[in-house]
Amino acid sequence: MNPEILATSHEAGLVALSFVVSALGAYTALAAAAAAARRSRPGHLDRFNVALAGLSLGGIAIWSMHFIGMIAWQVDIGVGYRLPETLVSLVAAVLVSTLALGWVAASGGEPRRIAVAGPLAGLGVAAMHYLGMASMRFSGYFVWDMALVALSVGIAMAAASAALWLAFRTTARTHRAAAALLMAGAVCSMHYTGMAAASVVCTSREPNPLLAQLLRPADLPVPVIAVAGCIALIIGLDLWMQRLTGPRHGGGAAARRPLRRPS
Repeated sequence: MNPEILATSHEAGLVALSFVVSALGAYTALAAAAAAARRSRPGHLDRFNVALAGLSLGGIAIWSMHFIGMIAWQVDIGVGYRLPETLVSLVAAVLVSTLALGWVAASGGEPRRIAVAGPLAGLGVAAMHYLGMASMRFSGYFVWDMALVALSVGIAMAAASAALWLAFRTTARTHRAAAALLMAGAVCSMHYTGMAAASVVCTSREPNPLLAQLLRPADLPVPVIAVAGCIALIIGLDLWMQRLTGPRHGGGAAARRPLRRPS
């Protein structure tokens, strides 16, 4: 058959769910970053809470949101996801978020570091997004609108910079909630702009082949939501325990290591 560009759409309920999950992850990440700021001191970085913030930001606000957004994406063709790229995209999102948060936290949230780490982290987030899309298998290929790809990368860089800025400057719960909603909006904007950049070209007479040994979209909602919920619950309980036990004896205190502040 001649290649055919297929129409795509998004299921509104899952789009809304992706925003809620991203906001939940962002709020938890901001809470963990605030705990890291309280517990860190000159020469010592609270690596435990930095790791919690990176896990929440990368694993929930970015990665889980991404795959719920992918489930929301509707196209009249069989689609599957390769597990290796899917797992690598999760590790990449968490690692980039943790490294960026840790490097900025080591300086106490200096704007100069945010100006460097934010765009670099945004590039990492964009790489995670397109790596996740590279894990997709179907009877055809993508045609990319490079202007929208570039716009999505720019949004990712701006979103990451805003996330790092807000992470160490929000204390009140109301401010943190507003910041989390702002971050979720930015992350979702990056994702759906990236999706809009991709046109699906079908090349098979059988547009819905059996996709053996691949993750199917129907397989993803429960595990993705369960993982996001469990991560948020564990981090939330740990932060609550840290507040109860005080700044010197919480979960993050035992995980501190001496850290020489860069000049």
